[in-house]
Amino acid sequence: MQKLETQLGTRLFLRTTRSTTLTREGELFYRNCHPGVERIVQALEDMRDLREGPPRGQLRISATVGFGRRIVAPLLNGFRARYPDIAVDLLLDDRTTDFSADRVDVAFRNGRMEDSQVIARQLIPMPLLVCSSPAYRRAHGLPRQVEDLAAHRCINLRTASGRIFEWEFKIGARIQKFLPSSTSTFNDEELVLQAVLDGQGIAQMAGYQISGHLRAGRLMACLAQYAPDDRGHYLCYLSRQQLPARIRVFIDFMTAGIRALDLGLVSTLSLPADKASPIAAVSMA
Repeated sequence: MQKLETQLGTRLFLRTTRSTTLTREGELFYRNCHPGVERIVQALEDMRDLREGPPRGQLRISATVGFGRRIVAPLLNGFRARYPDIAVDLLLDDRTTDFSADRVDVAFRNGRMEDSQVIARQLIPMPLLVCSSPAYRRAHGLPRQVEDLAAHRCINLRTASGRIFEWEFKIGARIQKFLPSSTSTFNDEELVLQAVLDGQGIAQMAGYQISGHLRAGRLMACLAQYAPDDRGHYLCYLSRQQLPARIRVFIDFMTAGIRALDLGLVSTLSLPADKASPIAAVSMA
């Protein structure tokens, strides 16, 4: 207090051996400071409630367009019913999330995680399978080896960056990428899927897109013995420390909900009896 009085250049307290009381200047200083101190105390209590109290507040989520629309958005109904005090803001964007610039709390990412700046929890594997419709198979057959793709009508996906997505296969112990010649290219995963369902050609797609169609017989998978096994769907956030309750319950809810959807598929497919033949280099361009 003596240091504060020195900084202010005035006496705030009248001190005796028996009591301490405010001066007139001290009373004025207290009245001016009191609202600010109350706001600071309230802010500290609010932060403690967000950390330890019932889950509430604003939750900003980012996901890729396809996965967000097909998987994340349907699960949000159950999440909101369980946690009505949490307001959800879902952003669908195929570009990599910038947590700071976009003010995102949690992001869903697909593929391989190479960003060491975020915490990434793998929800499920992300199989990539080449699929066709039954009508296409009857008319054209299906490739049995990767090099057979050159003789088929392939449908490609253009990514958010503008490049064509390269098909991936695990040949031996290595992941190899191929860019097939295409009859059609789309910059939307749903359009690629619809073209395959319509019998226009074959495409390599993620398990979450095709699981229901495979089980219903609307699609057929091939080259499953070459499906890459190093991709996944991840739930990402910036830190494990001091997570607000709204983020903790969202992570737990989505992890359980997505894992219950059984989107893995590769283990349920019957693979051809013939083994993979060595493929040193295949040009599909």
